[in-house]
Amino acid sequence: MKKKILGALLSVAMVATMLVGCGTNQTSAPADNAATEDKADDAASADDAAPAAEANGKKVGVAMPTQSSERWINDGANMKEQLEALGYEVDLQYAEDDVQMQVSQIENMIASGVNCLVIASIDSSALVNVEAQAKEAGIPIIAYDRLLMDTDAVSYYATFDNKGVGTAIGKYIEEKKDLANTSETYTIEFFMGSPDDNNAHMLYAGLMEVLQPYLDNGTLVCKSGRTSFDDTCILRWSQETAQQNCENYLTGFYADEDLDICATAFDGFAYGCKAALEGAGYTEANWPMITGQDAELMATKNIISGKQTMSIYKDTRLLASKCVTMVQAVLEGAEPEINDTEQYDNGKIVVPSYLCTPVAVDQDNYKEIIVDGGYYTEEQLAE
Repeated sequence: MKKKILGALLSVAMVATMLVGCGTNQTSAPADNAATEDKADDAASADDAAPAAEANGKKVGVAMPTQSSERWINDGANMKEQLEALGYEVDLQYAEDDVQMQVSQIENMIASGVNCLVIASIDSSALVNVEAQAKEAGIPIIAYDRLLMDTDAVSYYATFDNKGVGTAIGKYIEEKKDLANTSETYTIEFFMGSPDDNNAHMLYAGLMEVLQPYLDNGTLVCKSGRTSFDDTCILRWSQETAQQNCENYLTGFYADEDLDICATAFDGFAYGCKAALEGAGYTEANWPMITGQDAELMATKNIISGKQTMSIYKDTRLLASKCVTMVQAVLEGAEPEINDTEQYDNGKIVVPSYLCTPVAVDQDNYKEIIVDGGYYTEEQLAE
């Protein structure tokens, strides 16, 4: 199959819409140094939000899903640092993707007398009983990044625009491959997120809003036929499963034809696809487009080297900062800043939310967004 060069620049319109950063105003903004300075200011703002004395010895329990992904380590560390700077005691726990362990950790936090809970769940529907215990004890809950499902115990939700993440990935594929105008066809396979994570469903919806028309008209061809969420979801966001799936696709459907696009929902999946492709003998000459999410350090290095095409940058400093301001408002009896009261229905209530805007990064803009923004240094990326 004739290949198109992957290095075409994003259109001006896409750049303008995606380099917005995190804020209440969801409209486009110039991608200039002022934007990155504003991000740095926002990330540091929690330190100045209130004197430590106002914490009055209050304790915050922070339940994180796993340390197997770099982003969760950063999320937990950023939140702990910012909360402690405000004078709060912080109990930060990681459950290593063990649902029962996370339940036990939250039960222990409740028993220890925490004043607020921040929960990034492993299984969004598996914490209903322990959440009810927190509600009965008068402990407010803030869902972090992953919506807590089937409960009325959650007070607020801090996250990135998850449907927007999928839309951004879809738009990137659409514009880089010029799908609206090309006469060529491209093969594509999908690697979507965990079925017990509401974010994964929303990401898939945003992605398919963009790409489904091209699957329908034959511009995109999925030779495995696996395009539904149920057929492409990967439990617990497992990198190993993503690699196995990719290996199976390459063996079963691409022995005589190259795979052009790995549409993955997570940098870990991109690593798995990279390993499978290398094992199948793919080289720079026929290397496919590989998408991702989280702009992890390794993913950014892979983008620089050309082994991953793009990722969705989610500044954990900003999300942690927004969550910290929510915690502070709740504990002081104030109303936290909210910019969405419609999208996040958890089956019991529509959860008031604050959404940060995702940003697509690739070889063309990673330095401006990630390095100039202070997320990684040139030295880290060169190691």
